[in-house]
Amino acid sequence: MSRFRMYPTPVQVEQMLLHCAHARYVWNLAVEQHAYWRPGRGSAPGFAEQCRQLTEARCENEWLAAGNADVQQQALKDFAKARNARFTSGFGEPTWRSKHVHEGFRVIGTDRVPEFEPDGRARLNPKTGKQVMARSVVVQRLNRRWAQVKVPGCSWVRFRLTRAELPAAKTFRVTFRNGQWHIAFAVVPEPIDVLATGEVIGIDRGVTITAALSDGRKLNCPQLTVRERAQIRKHQRRAARAPKGSEAKAAGHAKVARLKAREANRRKDWCEKTSTMLARSYGLVRFEKLNIKNMTRSAKGTVEQPGRNVRQKAGLNRGILAQGWGLLRRRTEQKAPGRVEDVPAPYTSLRCSACGWIEKKSRKSQADFVCVSCGFTCNADENAGINVAAGQGGIPRPPANSRCRRGDNGHRPFERP
Repeated sequence: MSRFRMYPTPVQVEQMLLHCAHARYVWNLAVEQHAYWRPGRGSAPGFAEQCRQLTEARCENEWLAAGNADVQQQALKDFAKARNARFTSGFGEPTWRSKHVHEGFRVIGTDRVPEFEPDGRARLNPKTGKQVMARSVVVQRLNRRWAQVKVPGCSWVRFRLTRAELPAAKTFRVTFRNGQWHIAFAVVPEPIDVLATGEVIGIDRGVTITAALSDGRKLNCPQLTVRERAQIRKHQRRAARAPKGSEAKAAGHAKVARLKAREANRRKDWCEKTSTMLARSYGLVRFEKLNIKNMTRSAKGTVEQPGRNVRQKAGLNRGILAQGWGLLRRRTEQKAPGRVEDVPAPYTSLRCSACGWIEKKSRKSQADFVCVSCGFTCNADENAGINVAAGQGGIPRPPANSRCRRGDNGHRPFERP
């Protein structure tokens, strides 16, 4: 997926907002159809039937007929795809889309270009023997930093080109959020070639240090500055004191959203650059296996059994999510398929990377590790990264016919066989 910032004119903005409204309206109609469908009332309408109903609705509704038919049909196709994947995607049934929240539409390419095999030969249709033609998005380069794409009803719309080559895609999606337009081309990235060394690297993820590599390097995800955080608190206070429904309250929330979007953009940019570096520099990348969803679960509990330290846990959850652990792991696997592994997290921080001795007292603090057995001294995160690189993780098992003494804390430290 290649994502770029768009800069449409005021007239183009008005037309694209209309496309967003039409796509959202058609999507919500499809959701309503399936919400009232129950077993025993016949089969729910599929994509073909919904397209036929869309044609009838365009004949009766002038507002809907003024929009682009391809944009509206793509909304139905996205709905059908989301509903077919409701059991495997993890998002469940498709839900309603709201104004100012889900603003976007998808466009399929209009130009037809020939397809080729991986070896460079033209792809032929086995039945007809003719060359296969595929749809492609119409994109033109203006100069080194700018390009333009053809959007239905808007002619050419400029976007900031942040890559050396033009995206070659069959479809793209336009989104509007926090006052910014973005375009995302559906491009399958090619795997990144690795250097000839084939080195194995282990990565320990944390909150203080985002990624501690086994070779001693420490990488931190960029956060908002102190001044930017002060601005967020200022705008939040002004929005809280403004009258309900006033322009001042909406303006305060919009300024906060723009600052938080800036933080998210920095995090995504860092994850992209770091994942590219990992895929290009190392033959095998091993991550500490973490269940981020469970780690960031709320501690508020229920009315009958309220949680404890809820505010502290909420702060920890925000700190974890601000590091981009999941995005870094996912993008690295996409750029280096088959060269990313997960190592169980238990005891990676308590195990000595020099002698293998496991003892809780060896972890003196967040940053210091001093083995109580051999006296090995190292940074705690770097020590954990070395254990991850070696694949030493999970619940340890004592060797057969061994007598392991219990430590002062009740655990049984020993060397892994």
